[in-house]
Amino acid sequence: MKYDFDTVVDRRNTCSLKWDYCENEVLPMWVADMDFESPKEIVDALTERAAHGVFGYTRPPDSYYQAVVDWMKERHGWEIRKDWIVTTPGVLPALCYAVSAFSKPRDKVIIQSPVYHPFQMIIERNRRRTIENTMRLANGRYEMDYEHLQKIVDEKTKLLILCSPHNPVGRVWKKDELLRLARICIEHGVLIIADEIHSDIIMKGHTHTPMATLSDEIADNVITCTAASKTFNLAGLSCSNIIISNGRLYNRFKAAVSNNWVETPNMFGMIATQTGYTFGKPWLEQLLDYLNGNYDFLVSFLKKHLPPVKPLLLEGTYLVWLDFRGLDLPDMQIKDILLKKAGVWLDYGPQFGTGGEGFQRMNIACPRKVLEDGLSRIARTFNAL
Repeated sequence: MKYDFDTVVDRRNTCSLKWDYCENEVLPMWVADMDFESPKEIVDALTERAAHGVFGYTRPPDSYYQAVVDWMKERHGWEIRKDWIVTTPGVLPALCYAVSAFSKPRDKVIIQSPVYHPFQMIIERNRRRTIENTMRLANGRYEMDYEHLQKIVDEKTKLLILCSPHNPVGRVWKKDELLRLARICIEHGVLIIADEIHSDIIMKGHTHTPMATLSDEIADNVITCTAASKTFNLAGLSCSNIIISNGRLYNRFKAAVSNNWVETPNMFGMIATQTGYTFGKPWLEQLLDYLNGNYDFLVSFLKKHLPPVKPLLLEGTYLVWLDFRGLDLPDMQIKDILLKKAGVWLDYGPQFGTGGEGFQRMNIACPRKVLEDGLSRIARTFNAL
């Protein structure tokens, strides 16, 4: 079956965070959800369940857990068990529970900036301290700064939140990079919380390695956060799977979830996840081909029409990290020009922490004509300055 990613779906007036909270003339290319319809198999399964008409309390069946287990094995070569999985209403809530369960107020949590900005918000709202291990940008590619990491870890450092693949810079970490990070964390008693929500969105030529697959010792020191939400465009259905093989860590995390009365996943999120993992592989493969095409189009367009703006190599996610420093303009001015003159809403680089200055994040998970429209608006506006 051939799936359609070219048709523009009107998302306005659907309570869409992305589309309904900006002016009609503004093209939103920011928040990380896709402008594509989810696989027909998922839509059909949800429609059938909705037609039943009764939406009482529920719990995941064994077939749900088996779908997660099978997907992780087939997609990532990771053999997990049902009793390693804790369902939560999203990865961000899971990060909140993990920070609460495995650290105390005033403890330190490391993030590797520039990085998904809610990480810092979660840390600080839970009265922990954020420590940045700012990544190094060399030859257009980000690397973890292991030397700096060794220097900033102390007895108050309890957690490191790993973004893998990394949002917003688009890195897919290699095994040797992850091994080196894991060794430092184990040496210093720092627990790794691996946000792997984008792990199915991997560009050609790259392979995602789940941190917990590197060794049993490393798996014992990792909490892995996964979801089908980025994979099949299900973010509004609030369902994620947290995978923990260490029984002691599992029990502590499970208790934190139970204490907040959020053990039961959203019924429709559960159905969509199971259906996607069972029947969604062909759709995902075609999606990845389309996203690769979108990225290639973006690179070619900017090189021809706005060469001072340079996209970094996209290895994973559908979020492109755009380097605007060649325009030699202040960040706030770039932001204002994009939104108020070009009418394009991108994510403001500095909000991702140290190292985000001079950059903007663009979501390219949209029909190509929409992408072309956004890029044309940007090029036309900055070339007219």
